[in-house]
Amino acid sequence: MSDLVSNKKARFDYELLDQYEAGIELTGREVKSLKNGQGSLLGAHIIIRGGEAFLVGTTIPPYQPANNADTYDPARPRRVLLTKKELATLAGQEKTKGLTIVPLSVYSKGKKVKLRLAVVKGKKKYDKRETLKKKDAKREIERTLKREYR
Repeated sequence: MSDLVSNKKARFDYELLDQYEAGIELTGREVKSLKNGQGSLLGAHIIIRGGEAFLVGTTIPPYQPANNADTYDPARPRRVLLTKKELATLAGQEKTKGLTIVPLSVYSKGKKVKLRLAVVKGKKKYDKRETLKKKDAKREIERTLKREYR
């Protein structure tokens, strides 16, 4: 499982509650573009409408810009493939105030391209500062341990 595209800000901006693995409906050119490392999940989220889930706000540029159809939209909504039970659970959680469904990463699993998504709750500014403090403290501890064992 290698990440093709990941949303690094999601773990910083949100508190992860539940994680799911889902398929994603892509064209062949989009798969090639993702395997080439192109694409962005920043600002993307998942909406559930009419019993289906859609990935909105993601951008996947064309694989070969010069050899692309004029009708290609890099920011089009893409269908997310989930079971009915997962869709019902996510629909209920989406309606809850303060919860959002956010993509964490797009990765390849065998020959298939999968999407890891999570139900999240937004962090407050003080929570983000606390996360940064913990990260800095951990980095400092690792530095001191590295110096001692030289």
